[in-house]
Amino acid sequence: MQNRIKEHRERLGLSQGRLAELCNVSRQTINAIENDKYDPSLQLAFDLAQTLGLSMEQCFIPKGRNK
Repeated sequence: MQNRIKEHRERLGLSQGRLAELCNVSRQTINAIENDKYDPSLQLAFDLAQTLGLSMEQCFIPKGRNK
């Protein structure tokens, strides 16, 4: 799964650390998600989308689809 977390996080002026705090995970987890090294759990995906004020479809893209 690909994601647009970094793009939306930066648009809101949030650091990885702040987004991590808001979602109750480590900064390293956010970094790994943004770099496509880790697919978040369904709950974390929902938390990320909600925190960023987006739908799941705006945050996550199945592999093989264009961004």
